[in-house]
Amino acid sequence: MARANIIGVGMVPFKKPGHQEPYEVMAAKAVQQALADAQIDYRDIEQAYASYVYGDSTCGQTALYRIGLSGIPIINVNNNCSSGATALFLARQAVESGAAECVLAFGFEEMKPGALGSVWNDRTSPFQSFLSQLDELAPDTPEAPLAPRLFGAAGKSYLETYGANPDIFAHVAVKTRAHAAHNPFAIFRDPLTVEEVLASPLLFPHLNRLCACPPSCGAAAAVVCSDAFVRKHGGSGAVQIVAQAMTTDTGAMSENAMNLVGYDMARRAAHKAYEQAGFGPDSVQVVELHDCFTPNEVISYEALGLCLEGGAEAFIRERNNTYGGKYVVNPSGGLMSKGHPLGATGLAQCAELVWQLRGQAGERQVPDANIALQHNLGLGGACVITIYQKS
Repeated sequence: MARANIIGVGMVPFKKPGHQEPYEVMAAKAVQQALADAQIDYRDIEQAYASYVYGDSTCGQTALYRIGLSGIPIINVNNNCSSGATALFLARQAVESGAAECVLAFGFEEMKPGALGSVWNDRTSPFQSFLSQLDELAPDTPEAPLAPRLFGAAGKSYLETYGANPDIFAHVAVKTRAHAAHNPFAIFRDPLTVEEVLASPLLFPHLNRLCACPPSCGAAAAVVCSDAFVRKHGGSGAVQIVAQAMTTDTGAMSENAMNLVGYDMARRAAHKAYEQAGFGPDSVQVVELHDCFTPNEVISYEALGLCLEGGAEAFIRERNNTYGGKYVVNPSGGLMSKGHPLGATGLAQCAELVWQLRGQAGERQVPDANIALQHNLGLGGACVITIYQKS
């Protein structure tokens, strides 16, 4: 099988709803940046995978037709919040299988203000079984919008299981905002204090508003190609995908609220990716982690093997999640501060890690970054873990 490499990335600054350009404009800009970064022409792209959640079918074609009408296969991907990494997963498979030598993955989203909601209320919701399971696991769970209720319950389950101090969620928010201060693509760049986070309105017990990602708009893109294509075109900024794994839910989701929001999916995907790579988490320096709510960042530290089970509080207090510690988690500011335009998130994570491994991340550069880990999660559900290495 051919080896897959990222040779070009691009993204637009993420915006609050109402301040964005149309999705097709944002997407075309991100794609053009990725092509320029790869130093190739759109005519070199053999397939394209477009990821988004809120939009009509064939929005991917609408975006790419602004760049050119080349007649290539364009596949539209919707896997909830993991859509971006799912598009990357498919692009990587196309290259590794030999079906294509140069493939584009791009994602975009225009979101509305407020909590996430379903557009299709006349049919079975993909989350119906998750909420029913939560009612069985924790019948006293307070009412709240879907995402805060599920992730808030997962955070509560973690605190009860390990006796952790609830202020760890606020400490994660403060760390993340400090990282975003150096990212011109991020929505929120002003520093926070633990006191400010804890004083913000409660969405759910132990889950404050400043522990939740904002609805966002934006786009990002990546060019994936084979070694042969790199040699032919002389690309000097290639970053190798050394491992990638996707998982969905199993019966373990009925065991606890943490598994309902993807802890078990992430744990299994990480195990598969480490096995493929031939090394474990100790070899990683930088991580882009799906921190849609700070409780998910906390439980994902353990799912990804960054610390032992029950060890997240010590991991946070010893600052092993930031510069000077064992890992730098979300140098971009993550979903919490950079923003979370659903279809673009996984590809924005990819872009950040490529910049880190190339040494192009400016003030947020992680020293001596050689191996990077990406975690992109979607409820409903799917989890994609990708491991990158400097070529």
